[in-house]
Amino acid sequence: MRNNPAAFGSGAIIGTLGGLIGLGGAEFRLPLLISLFGFRGLEAVVLNKATSLIVVASALPFRARAVPFAEIFAHWPIMLNLLAGSLVGAYAGASWATRLKSGTLYKIIAVLLLLIAGVLLLAHNAAVTAPALTGASLTVAGVAAGFAIGIVASLLGVAGGEFLIPTLILLFGADVKLAGSLSLAVSLPTMLVGFARYSRDQSFSVLRTNWPFMLAMAIGSIVGTFIGGLLLGIVPNSILLPGLVAILVISAVKVWRHE
Repeated sequence: MRNNPAAFGSGAIIGTLGGLIGLGGAEFRLPLLISLFGFRGLEAVVLNKATSLIVVASALPFRARAVPFAEIFAHWPIMLNLLAGSLVGAYAGASWATRLKSGTLYKIIAVLLLLIAGVLLLAHNAAVTAPALTGASLTVAGVAAGFAIGIVASLLGVAGGEFLIPTLILLFGADVKLAGSLSLAVSLPTMLVGFARYSRDQSFSVLRTNWPFMLAMAIGSIVGTFIGGLLLGIVPNSILLPGLVAILVISAVKVWRHE
């Protein structure tokens, strides 16, 4: 199964699923790398991280027409607030992942997939409200949330948008479109820090030996994300979200049982 057409096709399907709800699909890609393509835990995380970096880097300019860069960077205090925690969390998460036994990492990945399933089901359609916190309390909450998101993003090799977008809406009162772009702007440096930490581990060699596979999956994911964006709104969330949650739950069970 480790061939370029399979990588492109699976990336396109995953990207479409993610694009339908405004995500890159890395949450669905990781279980596939482990269960279908047979990569070991940390190797799958590193491959997922590299693929996610390419997808996120391409998604930000795609969204520039809807949310201009000037509008994104006008909210630099929010980005800095979250980055103050997420950069540290990303480095810590990557450091922990490199020290964990494969069996333990599989269990952690399975639990985090279930957590993402819960967030998608309960908080994906969060309504914009006035921030409940202000001043120093809001800053502390933003740093704490960023730290937790950075850890999860590093352990799974994902961008973290499934957590960042609800945080930006509920904690900072950002509207959905702006939250999506701010999420990407925060994710990119956060992922780079985690990626830099992984580059010091021997599992990073999986990129050198599988770079055509990774590139094919990344291109497929970008194409799929674009298609998913075009199809956005055609499939109602009342049907789509429970289906995606079911996929994540099944994936979590398979990863938990993975040897």
